[in-house]
Amino acid sequence: MFLSELKIEDLDHSIINKILFENLDDDGLFGEIILVFGSVTAPVYRVPKAVELFKANRAQIIVMSGGQSNPPEALSMKSAAINLGINESDILLEEKSTNTKQNILFTKALLEDSYGLSNIKRIILVTNFFHLRRCLLSMKTFMPDWIKYSLCGVLDINTRPDNWWTNEKGKTRVMNEVERLIKYTRSKDIIDCFI
Repeated sequence: MFLSELKIEDLDHSIINKILFENLDDDGLFGEIILVFGSVTAPVYRVPKAVELFKANRAQIIVMSGGQSNPPEALSMKSAAINLGINESDILLEEKSTNTKQNILFTKALLEDSYGLSNIKRIILVTNFFHLRRCLLSMKTFMPDWIKYSLCGVLDINTRPDNWWTNEKGKTRVMNEVERLIKYTRSKDIIDCFI
C-alpha cells in the first residue's frame, strides 16, 4: 500500500512503526555531504551522529540546516560539532529554513553555490528516525535525480519504535509525522512510496 492511500484511523502501532522506523537503515556508503536537519534538540541527538560519520570519513563536509530559533538552529548545531572536535572549515551553514522543505531547498542552493550540484553523488541524511522518511521523500522530490542518499536516523528518548505510544510527546510527534506524510503524498507535495 502507498502512503497516500493510508487512512490515519486505520493505523496501528505496527503499521506506524513500519512507516516511520523500518527499512531506513544506514547502508554504510560514503558521500560528499552530511546533511543535518535542524531542531531544538539537534545538538544533543543529531549532531553527535553527524560528527561520528564525519570522523569515520563518510563525507568531507557537514551542512547544518535550520533557522527556526534565535539564534538559528544551524549555529547551535555548529557550536556543538566544534565542541565535539570538528573544524569550523568543515561545516557549512544554512540558517534561513523554518521547515523540512525549506531545509532542502535552501541547502540545494547552498550546495549549488559552494560545489555545484553536479559534483554531488551522495548525501548522508541525519535526523531523528521518525522524521527520516519525510526527509528522504522530500529530498527525492526537490533534489536532482542522480543524487543518492544514505540514511542515518537517531533515536531520542521519547520517540522510539518501542515506546512512542507510551508518552504524550512521543505520541504527538509520531501522529503529526504520519499525518504529514499522508497529507503531503496525497497532495503530491512530496513523492509517494510503498509501505
